[in-house]
Amino acid sequence: MKIKLFHLLVTILVIGLLAGCNSDSASGDKNEKVVTVKVGITGSDGQYWDIIKKKALEKNIKVEYVEFSDYVLPNTALVNGEVDVNAFQHLAFLSQFIAENNVNIVPIGSTVVAPLGLYSEKYKDVSEIPNGSKIAVPNDPANLGRGLKVLQQAGLIELREDVGLYPTVKDIVKNPKNIEIVEVVAQQTPRVLPDVAASIINGGIAGQAGYTLADAIFHDDPNSKDTLPYVNVFATLEKNKDNEAYKTIAEIYQTEEVAKAVEEDTKGASIVTKVPVPELQKELDRLVENIKQGKE
Repeated sequence: MKIKLFHLLVTILVIGLLAGCNSDSASGDKNEKVVTVKVGITGSDGQYWDIIKKKALEKNIKVEYVEFSDYVLPNTALVNGEVDVNAFQHLAFLSQFIAENNVNIVPIGSTVVAPLGLYSEKYKDVSEIPNGSKIAVPNDPANLGRGLKVLQQAGLIELREDVGLYPTVKDIVKNPKNIEIVEVVAQQTPRVLPDVAASIINGGIAGQAGYTLADAIFHDDPNSKDTLPYVNVFATLEKNKDNEAYKTIAEIYQTEEVAKAVEEDTKGASIVTKVPVPELQKELDRLVENIKQGKE
């Protein structure tokens, strides 16, 4: 009798232990530690950021957005460890920062490519812009250079040959309408429209200001082979490039739901694009090397 009772107790104990193990296993995903990732951005009012945050949390990644008011601070914050990843810049801008500051920042995924447009509250066509007019452009090197190239494509100015990606006003060799180039912080380009004939406005900023690409009186071609330097990316420090949480956030950006939200939020001004990371890195390395050799 005692032996049977002992066997019964052992059986109950074993069943209890197995049940406990099964319970732990079943709830493992729910109890998995949530990883917090700080992402530096320059505008958080798009619904796609909320979608990314929600989808990331489903994978036990808590995304915290840190918003910055200009285009320099997000990279500085990344280097200083104030954010883990940032998503606000294209390769041309990133290459300039890397070359000037000698830091190891790398792309871990592409986000969007956005045509760069020339907008005006006064004129409906480039040909209407009168002599001696003021045109505003972003003042950071990468967007200034691209903006000047847009003005060249529009026939307003002519830049010297072999100017590279980062021309300045000093590289203007022909200016038939005596256009005065007014350099302002990128976020201010829509706000100065009442004071200028036209303004070069980045796609994301234009969308936030209520403009669509169709409102531009001129813009460059987003499908051109020359667009790769202007593909926007998720970036992080090189030592963290293999971090799975960071890469997961970049992958979420590529989902169809996010792509539709980006198109809606930007009124079609930004197009989600998927460029392989090795290709992004190769182009970034090329740009950095050219800058260091004075070719850009």
